[in-house]
Amino acid sequence: MQDEQKHILVVEDDCSLAEWISDYLLDHGYTITVASQGDYALEMIEEEVPDLVLLDVMMPVKNGFDVCKEARSFYRGPILFMTACVEDGDEIKGLEVGADDYLTKPIRPQVMLAHIKALLRRATDDKVKQQLEFGDLVLNANAKSVKIGSFSLELNANEFDVFWLLALNVGTVVARTELITQLRGIEYDGFDRSIDIRVSRLRKKLLDAPNQPYKIKTVRAKGYLFCREEQTED
Repeated sequence: MQDEQKHILVVEDDCSLAEWISDYLLDHGYTITVASQGDYALEMIEEEVPDLVLLDVMMPVKNGFDVCKEARSFYRGPILFMTACVEDGDEIKGLEVGADDYLTKPIRPQVMLAHIKALLRRATDDKVKQQLEFGDLVLNANAKSVKIGSFSLELNANEFDVFWLLALNVGTVVARTELITQLRGIEYDGFDRSIDIRVSRLRKKLLDAPNQPYKIKTVRAKGYLFCREEQTED
């Protein structure tokens, strides 16, 4: 999905400013909804799940800090604060309650647009990193799940972590030392076989998946390689 198709919730009690921001963003192709109170904003964030929230700090009923803090219990999208305050403490407080970025008023339209695009791009990159797809094979980091078409592999957390790291480096050999350092947080002492055991179990489960060419190869004296080839070297 392109930025121009994204949905932005503008939370601003100044009607003229809200209208100006909405018109500007509409002209750039975004879908816009507006909330004029903090309590309404929370309801809309939960119900509509916008791609980005543009949030004024000084709001009636609930201020922007409270809205952001409460929204973070269920909303993972970017939140961009707008405020007339220029004190460092306000900016720090906003970031501490979960804001991703900060704009000071008066709002400069091109600067606002640049911040919005950067946050949406970052959010898209983060989503991509949480899910890897190789044809019918899908790994999801949030759920720690692996599916090949409609077939689900039953992996424990340790097996998934190995598979995820290898899949992130598909086509590239990952050294045993790197796997142990990243997955166990310790240096490889030349004797630790825990990673080998995880890979062995993972291989068996991949082989159990019907008619699937996804395999983990051993590259002697180097490490492991995730690929799509039919054969596996031991």
